[in-house]
Amino acid sequence: MKTLAEFKASLSAPYPPGTLPVQLKSLWYDAKGDWHQAHAQVDQLTDAASAWVHAYLHRKEGDVWNADYWYKRAGQTRSALSLAEEWEQLVVNFI
Repeated sequence: MKTLAEFKASLSAPYPPGTLPVQLKSLWYDAKGDWHQAHAQVDQLTDAASAWVHAYLHRKEGDVWNADYWYKRAGQTRSALSLAEEWEQLVVNFI
């Protein structure tokens, strides 16, 4: 998968493509409306990439304190973008 459009097209499938890295798999489940499954993909991971997705998910959840903790772990700051724009930014970053 090489483009945002291809990633978005994969959302019509019942399951994420098996070759997706965990960060994209998390964002795939999030786009499908399954926040809990999205969170489960990155919840126990400690790398910066997973922490960034984890931060976005907590921001989406409305838990700003927890989101800020994960943004810091990711070496990022809380995004001023809309959630939809941040989601796209993350997808493009991990493709």
